[in-house]
Amino acid sequence: MINTKINTDLVRILDATHHNPHSYLGLHLEGKKHVFRAFLPFATNVWINSVQGWEKLYKSHPHGIFEWTNELAASSPCFLKIEQDGQFFECYDTYSFYPSITSDELHLFGEGRLLQAYKTLGAHPFSCNGIDGVRFAVWAPNAERVSVVGNFNRWDGRVHPMQVHGSSGVWEIFIPHLAVEELYKFEIRNRHTGHIHVKTDPYGLRFEQRPGTAARISDLGHYTWQDDTWLANRSKSDWLHSPLNCYEVHLGSWQRDENGHFLNFRDLANRLIPYLNEMGFTHIELMPVSEHPLNESWGYQTTGYFGVTNRYGTPDDFRYFVDQCHQSNIGVILDWVPGHFPKDDWALARFDGTALFEHEDPRLGEHQDWGTYIFNYGRNEVRNFLLSNAHYWLDEFHIDGLRVDAVASMLYLDYSRKQGEWLPNKFGGRENLDAIDFIKQLNIMVHEDFPGALTIAEESTAWPMISRPVYLGGLGFSMKWNMGWMNDTLNYMQNDPVHRRYHHNKLTFGQLYAYSENFVLPFSHDEVVHGKRSMLDKMPGDTWQKFANLRLLLTYQLTTPGKKLNFMGNEFGQGREWDVNTSLDWHLLDDSYSGSKWHQGIKLACRDLNLLYLGITALHDVDFDPQGFDWIDCNDVDQSVVSYIRRGRDGEFVLILLNFTPVPRQNYHIGVPAEGNYSELFNSDAACYGGSNFGNGSVIHSEPETWMGYPHSLFVNLPPLGGLILQLKI
Repeated sequence: MINTKINTDLVRILDATHHNPHSYLGLHLEGKKHVFRAFLPFATNVWINSVQGWEKLYKSHPHGIFEWTNELAASSPCFLKIEQDGQFFECYDTYSFYPSITSDELHLFGEGRLLQAYKTLGAHPFSCNGIDGVRFAVWAPNAERVSVVGNFNRWDGRVHPMQVHGSSGVWEIFIPHLAVEELYKFEIRNRHTGHIHVKTDPYGLRFEQRPGTAARISDLGHYTWQDDTWLANRSKSDWLHSPLNCYEVHLGSWQRDENGHFLNFRDLANRLIPYLNEMGFTHIELMPVSEHPLNESWGYQTTGYFGVTNRYGTPDDFRYFVDQCHQSNIGVILDWVPGHFPKDDWALARFDGTALFEHEDPRLGEHQDWGTYIFNYGRNEVRNFLLSNAHYWLDEFHIDGLRVDAVASMLYLDYSRKQGEWLPNKFGGRENLDAIDFIKQLNIMVHEDFPGALTIAEESTAWPMISRPVYLGGLGFSMKWNMGWMNDTLNYMQNDPVHRRYHHNKLTFGQLYAYSENFVLPFSHDEVVHGKRSMLDKMPGDTWQKFANLRLLLTYQLTTPGKKLNFMGNEFGQGREWDVNTSLDWHLLDDSYSGSKWHQGIKLACRDLNLLYLGITALHDVDFDPQGFDWIDCNDVDQSVVSYIRRGRDGEFVLILLNFTPVPRQNYHIGVPAEGNYSELFNSDAACYGGSNFGNGSVIHSEPETWMGYPHSLFVNLPPLGGLILQLKI
């Protein structure tokens, strides 16, 4: 009598359509006999190590099915000797090892709550029944069959089909003897169409060098951290009242070696961290270091969300970089991209032949401007993918915060879409309710599980309460980029000074909403590319005026309420737009360069401003409350001058005076809150910065004259296109 089930299984194994290969391959008790089967299409002969010694399997099918039958069971896991290509080798049978992912893990993953899913899915060195190998797991619910393919099986999807965990959509296999560094992908056969898709691992921890796209078997690293003191202090830090001054960096174009090649993370640590300390920055914000195929995407078109890009070294090299930052009191913020992903056919896009990570309907699932897909935040497993990815960077790499890219594109269903190109939510509105829920979950997780870590939203609209706690009805971010302030300020500065009087409100309007959120004041990479010109080149006037304007702009930014961010190159007046494929123009600072004094002056002014920002409590203590700021005069339109006070909670204060015209103002009259002698802490027009050295000497004496609502007065010399910071001498 023909065993129909076995014949059906045989056909499905040979056709590579079997979803449960363990039910046919491996060792089974059928009736009173033990039957062992192996599918080894490249083998010539196969032996099994039974209780009677080595016994040869017979080839029951010419395409590579080998069988052994005996009343006595072979030891498990079954051990084989294989003749292949004239060579002999011994190994354990893959299908003698049964799936090991627990029902609890599957349950949590299905609910979107498996926050360390990167330890369950992906490829991990693993010991099963005392045998070393690698466990592979992947989520592909619409697959008929999933296989692991690699050099170890000639990239043949028939050889290592995986077993599915019921309706979870999670597939698993343990392959003995494999080790780290092997390349692999998943071959997926769609159940509806039969089409074959060869995909890289969504949870892959490492990837091969470009242009290859395979994942590389890797463990979670063996790095020994030495930043316990930093993490302990971070967990107790009062970041609301602490200085935060970010240096935004694209690692591949900050500096390169003498041959124009990328620097390794360890080389970057040796060069970049001392520079950050020299310049007085508190944090570094890294543009995405997750794996991506094209340099020109700057890292924002991510294809390996869990992979540290191999452009700059290994994951442990990156851990070293972060550790060294922490030991030098530098926080590390990572640019993170949960808003969209590219359409590369070997990555997340239509992963199992269906819209798995994205939406099927392009009105919900595509960013037309960027040519990317939008994550389906309403799907638990997709939300779990992103949450566990955030957890991964914060836990495994001790990252101090996430700058979340393109939040506005996540919040609005009609983002950059015309009428009819988007679908409303269930209430008829344009808010993406699933994305909102995801964002709240993200922020709750980060703040609960990683005390002191920050989440910073790049969000360009007036969405309310972005940086307010979820329990108060907010989205839960720590801070938000102040795009309105940035746009108004740069728009104002690009005007010829003679016309600035007509745009004075762009300097003052920001105070009307400055405390509605916890704001960061950013001059980021987005402002120095795509024809927008460098920060220096935006400034009007001749060479002297351009540099004076830039020094004045940096003074304004460093003294205005809000945390700070500058893109690399801003700090020394990079002359050209940023180019991702080349290093910054460090030669501009060399004495041999004829214009070096200008760039050295910008760098020195930036450093001194940063150090004052760090050292003077009033400049950073109360950034998010109006009690930290008072106008002295915001109405001097005709002279394009603004003056204000920055205050700390301890009563300390400093005076800021900014002259946005090239006209020196002698004996400029301002009111001050206290009598005494005021010292000039900073003058952006100082000769050492490349200025004209027009200022006030060491001390300015107050006068007992009421002015501008203050009980005392100062008569100050305001430098042309210059900014002053004054402090009462105690």
